[in-house]
Amino acid sequence: MNLTQELADKLAEDTFKVMKLTGDERFFMEVAKVIGASSTTLEEAYLTSIRVRLAERRARAFLVERLNAAKAGGTNIPEEPQE
Repeated sequence: MNLTQELADKLAEDTFKVMKLTGDERFFMEVAKVIGASSTTLEEAYLTSIRVRLAERRARAFLVERLNAAKAGGTNIPEEPQE
């Protein structure tokens, strides 16, 4: 991993901690704006890291939902993840 990716990933990790504490799900956009004012390269790497983390969380929530439905013997297993 290169320096830009490492910095972006650490910033994304720290941003998610703040988002969890504050409940502000769009806080990452404010951070991206601050980063972008100085480095568009770092901003893009940061936003990529954020998107990957958000996608992973949605996928995990979908898996848990499916698993819980299967365990309950439910016939109402969703076909797609719900937003």
